[in-house]
Amino acid sequence: MDYKKLAYDLLPLVGGVQNISKLTHCATRLRFEFHDRSKVDAKAIEKTPGVISVVEKGGQFQVVVGNDVPVTYRALINEMGGTATGGASAADAAPEKKPSIINRIVSVISTTFTPVIPALIGGGMIKAVLSILVLCGLSDTSSTYQILNFVSDAAFYFMPVLLAYGAAIKFECNPVLAMTLACALLHPTWTGMVSAGEGVDFFGIPVRLVDYSYSVIPIILSIWIMSYVERFAEKYTPSIIKFFLKPLIILFISAPIALLIVGPFGAFLNTLIEMGANAINARASWLLPMLMGAFQPFLVLTGTAWAMTPIATVQISSLGYEIVNGPGMLASNIAQGGATLAVACKSKNHQLRQLAASSGFTAVMGITEPCLYGVLLKLKKPLIASMIGGGIGGIYAGLSGLVRYAFVSPGLAALPAFIGANPMNIVHAVITCLISFAAGFAAAWIMGFDDPANEEDAAPEVPAASEAPAVKAASGEAFAVAPTAGAAIPLEEVNDAVFSQKILGDGLAIQPAEDTICAPLDGEITSLPDSKHAVGLRGDNGMEILIHVGIDTVNLQGKYYEAHVKVGDKVRTGDLLLTFDRAAIEAAGYETVTPVLLTNTDDYQSVQAVTGQQVRPGDRVLTAL
Repeated sequence: MDYKKLAYDLLPLVGGVQNISKLTHCATRLRFEFHDRSKVDAKAIEKTPGVISVVEKGGQFQVVVGNDVPVTYRALINEMGGTATGGASAADAAPEKKPSIINRIVSVISTTFTPVIPALIGGGMIKAVLSILVLCGLSDTSSTYQILNFVSDAAFYFMPVLLAYGAAIKFECNPVLAMTLACALLHPTWTGMVSAGEGVDFFGIPVRLVDYSYSVIPIILSIWIMSYVERFAEKYTPSIIKFFLKPLIILFISAPIALLIVGPFGAFLNTLIEMGANAINARASWLLPMLMGAFQPFLVLTGTAWAMTPIATVQISSLGYEIVNGPGMLASNIAQGGATLAVACKSKNHQLRQLAASSGFTAVMGITEPCLYGVLLKLKKPLIASMIGGGIGGIYAGLSGLVRYAFVSPGLAALPAFIGANPMNIVHAVITCLISFAAGFAAAWIMGFDDPANEEDAAPEVPAASEAPAVKAASGEAFAVAPTAGAAIPLEEVNDAVFSQKILGDGLAIQPAEDTICAPLDGEITSLPDSKHAVGLRGDNGMEILIHVGIDTVNLQGKYYEAHVKVGDKVRTGDLLLTFDRAAIEAAGYETVTPVLLTNTDDYQSVQAVTGQQVRPGDRVLTAL
């Protein structure tokens, strides 16, 4: 592959050097950020020889080129004049466009809520189980009920403390001090003052009595202000006394501002948002679920699916259920699954039928990204069909008064989240699923789609003898063992289209139970990016393996990772390659699921991967023939 030519071909397609505001790379992808996205020709880039695929995710334009991405990156840097931020001078470069206010708000919500979601799901599901136990005869006055009830309610009551952590990550300030500020808003002395209702002042300034338990917006705004106070303290505190003076300044200034100004204003916004959602639901109960059911795919594609999360959180905290996200998302997810399974039934293309069948099943279970990116978006008409099905199902969900009691990605696997005080709610959830699936399936079947021909049906082009490519013949059986301990899952379940669609090769993924990556075979280290989140090997048996620790973890820039090898090192099976901090990575909002890919899959006739069970280092997980 001529990487210099690839770099030369890519530059005009991305709008030239002047349009690149930032260029980085991970183990398999070039990651661009642009001054003007409209100047980028994504379709032409995807057709460029040497480019495997194009993905837009997380505010980055990602060009997948495979294991040789470092070579391509260096070639691009050379073409750009030795800089990764564009070759134009400050005077010549187009002014960088700042993200819109909507994008910035969504970014704050996404980063703040991501670490909190597991706690909300756990608490919400306990509430659902508790409702089932009550239906089975458990008394709501028993101590068992009361214990389970306060456990399920803990994440919601202490919501400000949980959100303070994510907000501190987003606003780049001290998470422990942020959580301490949140604890101050929930301190028993303050809640006692609120309950008493008597006038309170701070150095003569009246303090509004507000109950901050279950609240969302006040703490996010408070941590935003605290981040500026912390920068001030960092800049002006003498280093010799910074250790104790800096936290004093941060809390002494931030806490009164939170109690006097920011907290009451945030509580007002909290109430305003809740009243607005309830008013819409009272006048047109079908509207919000219909809109969410129809347009949820676009919210996912544009990264704005988080926008409604604060409203839903406020409703669950105050009402015990929500009507904004869950009902419409249930209709949308099931409709996307129905439309995708219609493609599986109707397509004559073997590869598309297999992809649509697996991703369609995953969608009705509640995870839609594989079918959305792999099938619906590419075929377009089935995407429209899924929107029709989601809208129709959303209308029924709204008219029937369907509510969601717990945070979880809605689908058949998450139907217990719709079990609650109203015994008919789960019945309406099931009917919503049936309507959405039927409408999505029927619309996709009737509208049809452009079915790609099977590769074997196309007339093969026979190259001249001098141009015939050399294809490596597989010689016997080759295998690789698990590089880490954990649950082995199919690649199709990985929340990244590049892996789930096997664009880089066949294999499996492991949800790691340890913080180590070991060599899966005897061979040589061929790639190790500076971010240390992935490692490539060429085995003595001919297998080329890529181990990618986490999803989008290149953004951590090597934080929480340590490499114990370098490119060119010879390794034996079981040798330590990488160590990483799973807890810290997940707390930062990233998945640690680890794809293990055979990147030269085309060199073999068949590849078998072990999935659906626990594996340990040394267990055979990949076999190629």
